[in-house]
Amino acid sequence: MLSLNRIVPALLLVCAGAAASHAQGGGKPPARIVSLIPAVTEMLFAIGAGPQVVAVGSFDRYPPAVETLPRVGALLDPDLERILALRPDLVVVYATQTELRQQLDRAGIPQFVYQHARLNDVLTTLRQVSTRVGRGSEGDALAATIERSLDGIRKRVAGRGRPRTLIVISRESGALRGMFASGGIGFLHDMIDIAGGDNVFADVSRQSVQTTSELVLAKRPDVILELRGTPLSRAEVAAERRAWNSLPSLPAVRADRIYMIADERTVVPGPRVAEGTELLARALHPEAFK
Repeated sequence: MLSLNRIVPALLLVCAGAAASHAQGGGKPPARIVSLIPAVTEMLFAIGAGPQVVAVGSFDRYPPAVETLPRVGALLDPDLERILALRPDLVVVYATQTELRQQLDRAGIPQFVYQHARLNDVLTTLRQVSTRVGRGSEGDALAATIERSLDGIRKRVAGRGRPRTLIVISRESGALRGMFASGGIGFLHDMIDIAGGDNVFADVSRQSVQTTSELVLAKRPDVILELRGTPLSRAEVAAERRAWNSLPSLPAVRADRIYMIADERTVVPGPRVAEGTELLARALHPEAFK
């Protein structure tokens, strides 16, 4: 099975340039929800709709309650037969899952069609899915809490220097090959901006950028943040950081400002996005959180 870390750049590429998420369907709140999308699954549980969720996608890891639920595939391998067997009255799907959406339409099953691009779209999705499942007030309250938290981070780092930051979302283990970084569009770019850093690929109008050592040298980041969706051991962190020793002239390498942040809160655009943003801010501006 692919790891969450390996799928992140693929999801960013698929969703590049997308608009805010939107809901379909109406009537009474659904009682049997299947969610293929970790971010929306987290939202449903965060607003108290967890008891309505009867199955989740292959990459759902949070909250712990999802570990007891059936798995029905994900972006690239949805299991239609298993989804239908669960008799859902709402399925949360990616906008790009055209074939699955057509099959669900033929079966008469309502859908919540998910798209995302920017950090604001996370809050839009939260409010919309909350309304769709009959928990609009809970969604509004949670969205407001997230907004306050993000504003608090902004204020803590305000007036401080903004280091040029490279946000690496995937690369070959132990080497600087097959490297993907955050571009200038998307929730990761927005999180770094709030956290007090300047994305070195802000000028690239894509969510995910495939880059090389040569291009990284040209960008000269002051800080390198490597985001992983799954935990790393101390030995793994040390080994991955050593890979950057092949570029000793980089300001980030000379200053020893290479951070491996193995925490899914930084890569899942769900209700914990403010917590993820604070993790980035603490790496960029540790003095602001003393």
